[in-house]
Amino acid sequence: MTALSLGPSPARRDALTRRIRLLVAVTIAYNVIEAVIALTAGTIASSSALVGFGLDSVIEVSSAAAVAWQFSAREHAVRETRERTALRIISVSFFALAAYVAVDAVRALTGTGEAEPSPLGIVIAALSLAVMPFLSAAQRRAGREIGSASAVADSKQTLLCTYLSAVLLVGLVLNATLGWSWADPVAALAISVIAVKEGRDAWRGKGCCAPASQGQGCGKSPVR
Repeated sequence: MTALSLGPSPARRDALTRRIRLLVAVTIAYNVIEAVIALTAGTIASSSALVGFGLDSVIEVSSAAAVAWQFSAREHAVRETRERTALRIISVSFFALAAYVAVDAVRALTGTGEAEPSPLGIVIAALSLAVMPFLSAAQRRAGREIGSASAVADSKQTLLCTYLSAVLLVGLVLNATLGWSWADPVAALAISVIAVKEGRDAWRGKGCCAPASQGQGCGKSPVR
């Protein structure tokens, strides 16, 4: 029983730390490119949905950067100390995302001009829908095994980006083929509610199911 509660060995923990660093680096790089393309395409097509998606990518970068900062420390004790700050940053990122998506969705529903079809927007949304689930799942597994609530919370931020990609793709396709401009903002409102919940859980240090690591796992986060 005692052996099961000690968590990964130091060698395994180092390997997981390197894996999380790599996944976070890839997430940051991809989201920077995604933000540039989405913001450019959104501006050209006058699409608030695409612009919002681009800003979501910027928010995701801030969340991933917090985890990168935490895991840049070589000592395990220092990484654990930084956990609370990283969780706070990720939590605020969730709340910022929820606020923007909700405001943007309401603005789109009230009608501020119709967006033009955007083939480039459809491509970047489809690509993100294919890439993001794998990044999220890989980081979530590593985060749970090493016992890091911040890594798991950031993986949920990435997963939320996947949902937004799906919503954006459906909205852009329906707008381009059937003229259903209301489909995207309605679904976006539901996603903003999910973002608020995830932000609250991240603030409280919830959502990680890893076994205790040296006496403290995600389920016993110091965050209150």
